[in-house]
Amino acid sequence: MNSTFSRDGIRPRARRLLSRLAAVLVVGSLGLGVAPAAGADDADAEQPADPAVQLLLSVGAAGEIAPDTALLGTVTIDNSTDSDLSAGSVSIELNTTPLADGAALDTWLDEGTTGGGFRSLATESTPVVADGTDGTVSVMVEPADLGTLTPGVYPLKARLSGASTVNEDGDTVPWNISAETVLVVTGPAEPRTAVIVPVTATPANGALLTADELTALTSEGGALFDLIEAVSDTSAILAIDPSIPASIRLLGASAPASATQWLERFEALPNEMFTLQFGDADATVQARAGRAQLLETPDLAPLLNPADFPAVEPEPASTSEPTPTPLPTPEPELPDNSELTAVRGLQAGILWPRSGVTEKDLATFAGYLGDRVTTILPSTAVRGSTAVHSAVGAHDLLVTDAAASARLSAAVERTDRPGATADLAAAAGHLFFAGQRSELTAVALDRSETRSPEALRDALVAFATPGATLSSLRAGAPASVSLADPGDSARVAQLNSMLAGEDRLTAFATILDEPAVLLAPERIRLLRAIGVGLDDEEFTERTAAHAERVNTTLASVSVQKPKPVQLFTSAAPLPVWVRNDLPWPVTVNLFSTPSDNRLDIQPVTEVRALASSATRVDVPIEARVASGQVDVRFRLESDTGVPIGQPEVADVTLRADWEGIGLGVFGGVIGLLLVVGVVRMVRRRRADAADESPEESK
Repeated sequence: MNSTFSRDGIRPRARRLLSRLAAVLVVGSLGLGVAPAAGADDADAEQPADPAVQLLLSVGAAGEIAPDTALLGTVTIDNSTDSDLSAGSVSIELNTTPLADGAALDTWLDEGTTGGGFRSLATESTPVVADGTDGTVSVMVEPADLGTLTPGVYPLKARLSGASTVNEDGDTVPWNISAETVLVVTGPAEPRTAVIVPVTATPANGALLTADELTALTSEGGALFDLIEAVSDTSAILAIDPSIPASIRLLGASAPASATQWLERFEALPNEMFTLQFGDADATVQARAGRAQLLETPDLAPLLNPADFPAVEPEPASTSEPTPTPLPTPEPELPDNSELTAVRGLQAGILWPRSGVTEKDLATFAGYLGDRVTTILPSTAVRGSTAVHSAVGAHDLLVTDAAASARLSAAVERTDRPGATADLAAAAGHLFFAGQRSELTAVALDRSETRSPEALRDALVAFATPGATLSSLRAGAPASVSLADPGDSARVAQLNSMLAGEDRLTAFATILDEPAVLLAPERIRLLRAIGVGLDDEEFTERTAAHAERVNTTLASVSVQKPKPVQLFTSAAPLPVWVRNDLPWPVTVNLFSTPSDNRLDIQPVTEVRALASSATRVDVPIEARVASGQVDVRFRLESDTGVPIGQPEVADVTLRADWEGIGLGVFGGVIGLLLVVGVVRMVRRRRADAADESPEESK
């Protein structure tokens, strides 16, 4: 059956329905081809690299079929060029020489090379595929045509030939490409597989999830909402970051309804669960840094808003008393850290750090969580037997298959279903080889917040075996293994640097009424900065951002650069501005020191600087002697003597003698005016007397 479907952004509803139906029958694997297949008729024809025609092949159920059963497959042709892809033909070819091991499997899938020869199983015509769309071809191979295949992992490929496009110059471009995958023929006994799924969510501010972020994550279509949909009715083992429930419960009555409902649904899941460290912090780097204890979760109580928690009514007084005692004011009942981070049914004593640990680190882990701690490590971190339950000396390990985990982690990131089946089939191949060594295996998905819920559910349905529990993984006598070379400990220096910055912040925070409002979020950011899921580049970015944030915070309270001051009197207030960029008020001591004793200034002034503003402080000063130039140095300290911000210097020009001169001049002017007034009055009286004398003589 041949059919084509247009591709324009999100697939139409009909396409989604058909894809889901097809996935029930034919979930498998894919390969990509953007270059001519070796040995093809037009092998030397030039193929454009991008855009390109891609060929995808999916077979069986997650790439697996039982012996003596028909092979059902789907070939998807994705035409991303600017012209139609002409009709052609596609053939399915099988190599009857099974792959020897996981290394041979990866070589075949990644490089397209393997030993043995291929034989054709079926050939089908392909439709015309319009530009920007894709088309599919269904293939069925009867058991007789497939032949007798013993259990194993067999190379399989699809080859497209006879199809072409037209480039912008009008030239015909042939597309002879192939897609590699594998066919896993299962054995009579299916191995049991446990799938561990980490549940994490990183807030934009690096501390706790906000109400808006929780709404987006836990509403329909959000990542956390979709995760519950994906893991429901599966046996996935969930490892949750306790900062998620803490973020929800911290908001109390202000928490979004979708978030509280999500937490209730999550705790109601029957799946086995354990917690990561708060913020998914890595225990390995802490052990390598010589930490005697895991970095603690900060006290979250100062971040609670009492108004968001119901008040507890006190018990009424006995009515037998003649005068009832007045009831105290109801107080809200605030949860503590253990209540904020609790999750129902968690299994204790499990640690999932980064790989690359030493035996000394394992001993440190035992000090962190007790001697019964089980450390989850990938198979690449150990040497020797790859049994899921292993031990290094007395230290218990749960070893996951690294190759299968990587393929499965890649699969659940794919949003296109045919593409997701590529890594599902590869994972199936690796799990087949793991099943030859042990009847019980475990895979662990990478930390990720961008998984496709459809691909995740497909992976869990295909591989998470009911009954493969943490208890079964940890049961029985462990196999003895040794640890592989752990590599360098480059992250230790950055952690120590961040802890030194945290110490500086702790001293700085004494200017706050409640230091924890600053220190608690910063500790959470530090824990996230050493997260297990961060690669080296992300780790470097996080640590650099943390150092920059610490420096910005330490510089957020300071004395503003004063302007030059002219002092015309012997005593006056000197205005000084204290800048506070923090969202909380602070209390600091302003120290004022003149450069010489010509100026007397109040040495210490307590300042209550308002949040996110500049506060004016009037410091009393007095000039002791005549004019001159004096520098006044201002600096801030906390009540505990910690320097705050950078000191500043004000230029003060003294004109203290101008006051005496001015008063003298003013007094002289007044005296002169009085003398002039008296003289004028005397002269006027004499003139008046002279005028009266002639009249009297007459």
